[in-house]
Amino acid sequence: MILTVTMNPSVDISYPIKDFKLDAVNRCKETSKTAGGKGLNVSRVIHLMEEDLLATGIVGGFLGRFIQQELDETQIAHHFYEIEEESRNCIAILHEGMQTEILESGPTITTAQEKAFLNTFHSLLDGVDVVTISGSLPNGIDPLFYNRLLDECYEKNIPVLLDSSGSYLKEALNHPHKPYLIKPNLDELKQLTYQEGNQLSTLDLIEVLEHPLFEDIPVIVVSMGKDGAFVKWQEHYYKVDIPPIPVANPVGSGDATIAGLAVAIKHHQSPLDTLKTAMTTGMLNTMEEKTGYIDKTKFNHYFNQVYIEEINKKDRGSIYDKFVSK
Repeated sequence: MILTVTMNPSVDISYPIKDFKLDAVNRCKETSKTAGGKGLNVSRVIHLMEEDLLATGIVGGFLGRFIQQELDETQIAHHFYEIEEESRNCIAILHEGMQTEILESGPTITTAQEKAFLNTFHSLLDGVDVVTISGSLPNGIDPLFYNRLLDECYEKNIPVLLDSSGSYLKEALNHPHKPYLIKPNLDELKQLTYQEGNQLSTLDLIEVLEHPLFEDIPVIVVSMGKDGAFVKWQEHYYKVDIPPIPVANPVGSGDATIAGLAVAIKHHQSPLDTLKTAMTTGMLNTMEEKTGYIDKTKFNHYFNQVYIEEINKKDRGSIYDKFVSK
C-alpha cells in the first residue's frame, strides 16, 4: 500500500471568468470545488492507476469534512487527524488564459495536535510499502516536522518520496535519515545550491547532483517541463525525453509524476520503467482539464514514447548541453 501525506489540504475552488474585472461584480456560471493539496493530487492519480493507497494529513471543521466527503465519493481511502479549526480554501480565478490564485494559509497547528498526528502517522505505517510527502507545512507546526516523519519511516525501512521545497527540503537533505527520492525542478535545484541566475548544462547538472548536500539520496528526479527530466539514480545519470503532447492543464503534473514514481517503486520496477511510468502519468495529467487526473487507457501509448538515455560521466559535456535552463 502507498501512504500519501498532505499536511495542509484544501478545498480547491475554480472560478472561470472570461472578462475578470477589478473593483467590480464578477458573476460566475460554473464553479468547481474539489479536495485539493499536492498530496491529494498524488492520491487521485494513484487511485486512477488502480493501486491501494491511504491518504492522511490534518483536516478540520466544515471544510475538512467536505474534503473527506469528496474522497469518499471517489472511493479514495483516507485516515486524517481531525481538528476543530477550519481547513483552508484555495481559489483560482481563470481569466483570459491566466490564473489568479488566492490561497488561504489554513489552520494553526498546536504542539499537542502535532504530537497527536505523529502518533496517527506511526499507527498507519504497518503494511505500507511507500510513503509520499507533498507540499508545505501548516502554520504552527515545527519546520523540522518532515524529519520526524522520515525517522518513523526509517525505523520501518519504508522509502519516502519527498516533494517539497525551500527550507523543508533543505532540512530533510541535512537530516541523518534522508528521503529515498526527491523531485526538485530546475529553479528549486538552483536555490538549494546557490546557482540562481546560472544556466545549467548537463556537465553542471552532474556536478550539482554530486554536491555533498545530495549525498545518500538514492534517486533525484530534476523536473524540466516539456524537456522531460534529468535523473540521478544511485551512480547512474539519465536524460529522459518525452514526446510533444496536447496541453490542457499542466497544474498538478508534478504530483502525477510523484504518483507514477510511487506506483513503480512499490512494484520494484527497474529504474528505466520507473522513470517511464512517472513521465507518462505526468504527461497524462497535463492532457486533462482536471487537476490530478489521468486517462489510464492512454497509458501504454505514451509510455512507449518516453525515451531515456544513460549519460556516461566521461561524456558529460556531450550533445546534452542543449538541455539548458533559461
